[in-house]
Amino acid sequence: MEGKILILGGSGFIGTHLLRKCINEGFNCLCVCLKNTNNFTKSKNVNYLKLDINDYAKVKELLGGKKFDYIVNLAGYINHINFSEGGRDTFNTHSTGLLNILQAVNLKKIKRVVQIGSSDEYGNLESPQNEFMRELPFSPYSLAKLTCTNILQMLYRTEKLPVVIIRLFLVYGEGQDFKRFLPQVIKGCLLNEKFPTTQGQQIRDFCYVDDVVEGIFKALISEERVAGEIINIASGNPIKIKTIIEKIVNIIGSGNPLYGERKYRQGESMSLYADINKARKILNWEPKINIDNGLEKTIKYYKNFFEVNK
Repeated sequence: MEGKILILGGSGFIGTHLLRKCINEGFNCLCVCLKNTNNFTKSKNVNYLKLDINDYAKVKELLGGKKFDYIVNLAGYINHINFSEGGRDTFNTHSTGLLNILQAVNLKKIKRVVQIGSSDEYGNLESPQNEFMRELPFSPYSLAKLTCTNILQMLYRTEKLPVVIIRLFLVYGEGQDFKRFLPQVIKGCLLNEKFPTTQGQQIRDFCYVDDVVEGIFKALISEERVAGEIINIASGNPIKIKTIIEKIVNIIGSGNPLYGERKYRQGESMSLYADINKARKILNWEPKINIDNGLEKTIKYYKNFFEVNK
């Protein structure tokens, strides 16, 4: 493959893995990121641009009129804050940044725009969630993600912008930030600590990052009719949070989770897992790494991380 690709949020967890895939496939990569990269997130043969995409003046100055063959939007952070607690900023971080990019760059000959959406767009809809459901966002973050979906689908309908929205469920793997759920649990177990958690009755869908990247990449280059579509990328296998924690404790052989010490998040969906038949059908994609193998790989990475950083 050849082509010039713009990856927004490319220094983040998923973006880092996607960049490596794109480099291996021969793409000319420009990574826009908000923060400086570290040794794990930085890749050779990538141009890095530190830029706040919410600042339109800067976006226009640095990216105005530039042409890309592909764009992947991974920008922004997961934040379940309520509107009254600062949710407007969360909403703007996702929706305004996307609008700024769409307005600044030259989209006339672009081959594909891939928007990374979220399972949170489904809210508390009945599982398994599928792409034909009418969404029910329950936070400024999920509303912002759905707003981006609607903006891009509108542009597909009115201007034939070749967009694909990929809805991710819970992604895990090497290099994920310690603020996220699985790295927190793995850290607590590796350090043989007591750590608070909920009762763990939430049902979730965990998909290993390499499988996720393969799904994003297939959406990026697919010659099938995928433009304008929403596609779930997930394992399709429901599993309780408590079961995941117990698997990690058993693999590591230490750690003491304190079930019930944390309350469930207000409005939290208790059952969130995907129907992935659409991804199978139009992308010819399905996950290859099961939860046990994925956890083994992930735990090995964090174990080495702690040994190196002692």
